[in-house]
Amino acid sequence: MSYCSYQFPLSLLALLPLVSGHGYVAQVAIDGNDYYGNLPNANPVPSIVRQINDVSPVKGATNPYLNCGQDAQLASLVANANPSSQLQFWWKGGDGSNWPHNIGPIMTYMAQCVNTTCDQYNSTNAEWFKIEETGLQPGNMVWYQQNIMNGGPSNVTLPPTLAPGQYLIRHEIIALHLANEMGGAEFYPSCTQVNIQGDQSGVAPASDEVTFPGGYSDSDPGIYDPTVFDTPVQYTFPGPPVVPFAATVSNTSSPTSSNSSSTTTGTPIPSSTASGSGGGAQCKIWRDGYTTWG
Repeated sequence: MSYCSYQFPLSLLALLPLVSGHGYVAQVAIDGNDYYGNLPNANPVPSIVRQINDVSPVKGATNPYLNCGQDAQLASLVANANPSSQLQFWWKGGDGSNWPHNIGPIMTYMAQCVNTTCDQYNSTNAEWFKIEETGLQPGNMVWYQQNIMNGGPSNVTLPPTLAPGQYLIRHEIIALHLANEMGGAEFYPSCTQVNIQGDQSGVAPASDEVTFPGGYSDSDPGIYDPTVFDTPVQYTFPGPPVVPFAATVSNTSSPTSSNSSSTTTGTPIPSSTASGSGGGAQCKIWRDGYTTWG
């Protein structure tokens, strides 16, 4: 019997370029079930996270890799989730260290895998809707991205009335440390494949859906931001609004904005549950069109 988590040998980690200034989603947890992403450009193992081939950022709002990351490839698994499921995204630097950036927003989008399962879905023309956006901590001096740099996850709650079906979750960090110049923003999108269960009916209005590329412009406030280092920070999120049926904020450590539903606070998953030795929770996954234990 296999488990959701996979453990990579140190020899594979050594193959990564030593670029601590960039990174990728190394692990996703869904309601306590742990899944590892693949190392960029490494020999892939089964995963729910689409593998990228480079830890460098996507540059430019018209870049086709803005969709799911640098040359992102279909993942072989799809994980079951539910409305209001709690997700944690663990970001790592390119050398395996903590995420290296601390300036800029964290946003999460979803798109239905139309007419097929997500392990077969070409997301080039996917219609994305935003379910959360997380920016500055109270006081507008420190970004929630700082908590990811400190080793914590990015926490996301799925919409409570989300219609069932297979979806991609596009979780994105935009690093703004160079965004005081046009084209300086660094995009780090990552796509995770899930199967939403239940009988809910929440769907995004067409007016709140965008494509990637297409959802941003390099001149958008929040992407080109000459005042990003001025404090207190005044920030405008790029992209469409958060959909009306998104989860509301209930955790007191969460952002206070009414259209944000996640924080980047939290304690990393203990090594006993995050290893590939069987310590993590078992979970159901989609493999080749049917549900099985993974």
